[in-house]
Amino acid sequence: MAETEHSSSGQFLKDESSISSTSEVNNEESKNHEFSEDEDTLIRRMFNLVGERWSLIAGRIPGRSAEEIEKYWRSTYS
Repeated sequence: MAETEHSSSGQFLKDESSISSTSEVNNEESKNHEFSEDEDTLIRRMFNLVGERWSLIAGRIPGRSAEEIEKYWRSTYS
């Protein structure tokens, strides 16, 4: 029985470490993906056309999510 508990605890620790390494990768990716001048221009133009419809704006910028664009907009232009 103790052997089973030990192996499940080991599995928990393994899963926990993979979660933390995944979040570290995501943090690094977001730091490495600054918005370019072209993306900024497109975001501003699209915002003037469609307003706060972030999913429509994100659809015009490959690799960017609506949440990422909204966060960028709020931190830069609010």
